[in-house]
Amino acid sequence: MRRSIATLLTLSVSALALAVPAYAQTAATPPVADPVPGATAQDGVPDDSPENTIVVTGTRAANRTVADSAVPIDVISSEQLSTSGLGETNKILNTLVPSFNFPQPSIADGTDVIRPASLRGLAPDQTLVLVNGKRRHVTALINVNGTVGRGSAAVDLNSIPALAIERVEVLRDGAASQYGSDAIAGVINIQLKRANHGGKASVSYGKYVTTLDGVPELSAVTLGLDPNDARVLAATYSGERKARDGDLWTIGANLGVPIGPGFLNVTAEYRDRDNTNRAGYDIRPQYNRTSTTAPFDPREATFNRLSFEFGDPRTEDYTIFANAGMPIGDFELYSFASYARRDGRSAANYRFSGQQPNNRDYSVLAPSATPSNANFVPLRPDGFLPFIASELRDYSIAVGLKGDIGGFKSDLSVVYGNNRFDYRTENSLNASFGPASKSSFDSGGLQFGQLTANLDLSQEFEVGFAKPLTLAFGGEYRDENFKIRPGEVQSYAAGPFFVAAQTTTAANCSTQGGVYTTASGICSFPGRQAPVGAQGFPGFPASAATDASRHSYAGYAELDTDIFAGFTVTAAGRYEHFSDFGDTWNGKLAARFEVVDGFAIRGSVSNGFRAPSLHQQFFTTTSTNFIAGLPVDISTLPVSSAVARALGSQPLKPEKSLNYSLGATANPFRGFNLTADYYHIKIDDRIVLTENLGAAGSGTTAVNTAVKAILDANGFQSVGAARFFINGLDTTTEGFDVVGTYRFGIGGLGNWSLSAAYNHNTNSIDRRINALGPLAQIPNLILFGRVEGIRFTDGQPKDKLVLSADGSVGDFGISAKTTRYGKVIAPGAAAPTSNALSLTDYGPDDLFLEPKWISDLEVRYTFKEHATFAFGANNLFDVYPTAFPKGNRPASVGGQYPISNYYIPYTGFSPFGFNGRFLYGRFTAQF
Repeated sequence: MRRSIATLLTLSVSALALAVPAYAQTAATPPVADPVPGATAQDGVPDDSPENTIVVTGTRAANRTVADSAVPIDVISSEQLSTSGLGETNKILNTLVPSFNFPQPSIADGTDVIRPASLRGLAPDQTLVLVNGKRRHVTALINVNGTVGRGSAAVDLNSIPALAIERVEVLRDGAASQYGSDAIAGVINIQLKRANHGGKASVSYGKYVTTLDGVPELSAVTLGLDPNDARVLAATYSGERKARDGDLWTIGANLGVPIGPGFLNVTAEYRDRDNTNRAGYDIRPQYNRTSTTAPFDPREATFNRLSFEFGDPRTEDYTIFANAGMPIGDFELYSFASYARRDGRSAANYRFSGQQPNNRDYSVLAPSATPSNANFVPLRPDGFLPFIASELRDYSIAVGLKGDIGGFKSDLSVVYGNNRFDYRTENSLNASFGPASKSSFDSGGLQFGQLTANLDLSQEFEVGFAKPLTLAFGGEYRDENFKIRPGEVQSYAAGPFFVAAQTTTAANCSTQGGVYTTASGICSFPGRQAPVGAQGFPGFPASAATDASRHSYAGYAELDTDIFAGFTVTAAGRYEHFSDFGDTWNGKLAARFEVVDGFAIRGSVSNGFRAPSLHQQFFTTTSTNFIAGLPVDISTLPVSSAVARALGSQPLKPEKSLNYSLGATANPFRGFNLTADYYHIKIDDRIVLTENLGAAGSGTTAVNTAVKAILDANGFQSVGAARFFINGLDTTTEGFDVVGTYRFGIGGLGNWSLSAAYNHNTNSIDRRINALGPLAQIPNLILFGRVEGIRFTDGQPKDKLVLSADGSVGDFGISAKTTRYGKVIAPGAAAPTSNALSLTDYGPDDLFLEPKWISDLEVRYTFKEHATFAFGANNLFDVYPTAFPKGNRPASVGGQYPISNYYIPYTGFSPFGFNGRFLYGRFTAQF
């Protein structure tokens, strides 16, 4: 592997020195600044209209346009990507593609910094991402907390700056037979700019200017409990909380230069984003009281109640992309490369002064002493807010050679990508080390590398059809590696103030200062039960050290032609072998028939697969999750571990899919295009992360007790719960997309583009594969329960509508967009009141997010064709998602809402985030 990487790097450096180009197309394309390869305007129809825009995703036939594609494809231009102040590619695509979803969770460890996106409501790792037609590597981070995309490792689209992108092609159809693993929901192909002259430099600044909806402004607290909710102090409020934060600077430049007959196109971007904070006020008593009748600590009156940080983390990004190429005789040598660095700092949950046991100083207790409020001494007098500092380093380099060999168009390429994600836990402590605990910890890190080699061949044959028959075939070899680097000892180890209970003699127990129970022979240490690990993010333990690899090889063939005028057929087949689970065969058939001029029907059927990732097979760590407002240490275990085996784990199998689609297209007049497509995706053996087995909120008390007994018996006494990956579900996803565009000019009123796009999507669970194995004797144990089920079926919008208008009149331009996000349900931990064991009923704390309209507006002025000033607003009307209710539940339900609803007012399931209105300005110079 190292030799392959070294050879690749040597070839890449040499290639870049020669200014070698990159092409996503199978067909050769001259290395010039042509934004739409092969397109020509016809009778005033814009060059970027569907009937002119040639696509290279989903087909290997040359000159296939969006309008005559047999499968649905969205094409997002560089101009569309640039008319936003958001600065993140994922956020921009979320406002442009109706089937694309990008929630923005907070207090979710590394997921705060690398947020996954999804297509058609499926998992983030079920969409394949290509750059210049080549497979992009995923991140080392796997999302294991309670967010959309839980259990998946995805490509970090935010590491690809919009300024480097010529266009994005989104194939909304299964394509595993053409591209291999992961292409179940579809394919996103990002094509880099390849201009050989000119460039663009851009500077933008923006910040959030917002009023939080549903979060009152705190005036004061009194030293007494609220008569309506005895968990919190009595408080007075005035108006709603305002925020002015999240300052975002983005500075970037793109430059194309000719080098002989070739080109070099380079993009560099710097992005500096300050954190946002949408937390509510924490009005819980913060300081210890020796008893329930003791007076409150006077510091309660002056404590800063905005102690939590809930919102976007602080991040600083440096990114560079290079795309280069040069003809060499009858061949084209090409290369593209990227480097990205992101330093992030996100907050964990605040540990208040009197919080037990997290802030207790166990060194003042004897091993046999029972902790109580009366003997409580804090380690940090005023509490502390742990921070998770992250360092992301990502690079990729590709080298390829393209040209004709014996009449076949050939493309030989090698790509290597590497993503490294390191953690540092700051302003924290490991309570089991007591006063000797450090406050900052190297918590270890993750690393993922991927080497991919492809050989693609294609040729057109005249066989008497309306168009030549394109035969394409080729092969792929891929080698992957996943590593876990343990943190420093104090970040994960049990210090002297945690001692596990043990079976021993009464005399030995007395010597150790423990409490001996004669009936069981167990010696316990109530005064030595301090939490273990750095709080906020415990480090990866030494036992988690991982260096796992696998390889695969594949062969494919594809046929594409118009059998007769207006009837297009594409057929593809693929065989792939993985070293860790074996073989898979996949095929696809797609067709398009133009019934009359300007109206066509199209459809496809395919089967596909997604291989279990190395992350899912080998990831292991322990982290603190807050469930029902309470901290629980949860171990994520590899499926091969002894504890996971004891809890019922099995070797993972690949996911298998069956995709159907049927649609229609209409082009009744030039400039107007309308498509409608229905899809049905059946997936068996979906890989999911189990419930937090043993944790409150994930099962009955009897179930949790039984699971905890297994954890204790296997040496995990300090762990409150455990989880692992399983092939746990058979599911069905179905829905439809409708996309309409109209491009036109109106004399002196300029050129305009109007679009409307709608997606309706449903996810359903056909079967829970509850393979309990040795846990079958525990009644009511469910590996994938209600909370995870609702997150899967209802955690993303049922529908999404995007309306947009872009136009220019002389030197002035405008972009207006409004997006309606449909209903979302964020599941709470509390079981349904009518049937606590139901896997489908809603619970009293489930939050139903109402549909919301989010509107964006940008106006521009271009001075002498080279300098553009833009001003705009994202979320112009300052819309927020539905806030969590607080205090007492309705009398018909009884009980109280989670205490965390006071200081965590919104859910991370909101499809448009929860930051409010963002105002920005941008200056762009073109040359």
